[in-house]
Amino acid sequence: MGKNKHARWAEMKGFDHVIEPSFEEVFRQNHSLRGRWHKEWFGNTNPITLELGCGKGEYTVGLATFFPERNFIGIDIKGARMWRGAKQANTMGLPNAAFLRTRIEFTSSFFAPGEIDEIWLTFPDPQMKRKREKKRLSGPQFLNLYRQYLRDGGIVHLKTDCRELYDYTVELVKKNGLETITSVTDLHGDMPGDQLLSIRTHYEELFLKQGIPITYLSFRLPNEKEIISPGE
Repeated sequence: MGKNKHARWAEMKGFDHVIEPSFEEVFRQNHSLRGRWHKEWFGNTNPITLELGCGKGEYTVGLATFFPERNFIGIDIKGARMWRGAKQANTMGLPNAAFLRTRIEFTSSFFAPGEIDEIWLTFPDPQMKRKREKKRLSGPQFLNLYRQYLRDGGIVHLKTDCRELYDYTVELVKKNGLETITSVTDLHGDMPGDQLLSIRTHYEELFLKQGIPITYLSFRLPNEKEIISPGE
């Protein structure tokens, strides 16, 4: 397994659409691409969408394929998993797909205010113990981080098999008076025929085989409003 990981990391270094910055490049300072993704990386002014905790990158590749008029960046710290999506995007020659290997906590070092249009959270670790709320990707700690670079009223998508995480996020949205766009407790049953249903992550396939319903929530995140916990 170790050799396989090293081989994948080595192969990724040869992909033009993968960025793997060193810790020193982003810790307490801005990366050189911050505020320059449109001009220096994608070479266009099309909207940019992030997939945070992208895993194998199925959504980054799938969305980039469906929407060539938009740009997509998959972000994860685990390069061996990201390799699969990065390799597929490289093989397909997708000019609007990129992969960034870094911690999500560091993303404000990469993106300037208003530079990002949408965010996808696809099957994040629920972190449902009360003391773990700060690590929840749909919790106030991270939503306030996203506000630093998401355009005003930009969309956040949450797709999860964890009903508890879905319910928590619905309550957070209500508590903060955020605009809900879509909210369903059985994505594949409630939205048949939707194009996005054809994009399935590795974990989603496993959950569906077990008969576990997939929940989906999308909402708008304003810049000026500090997000608080639903328990406050």
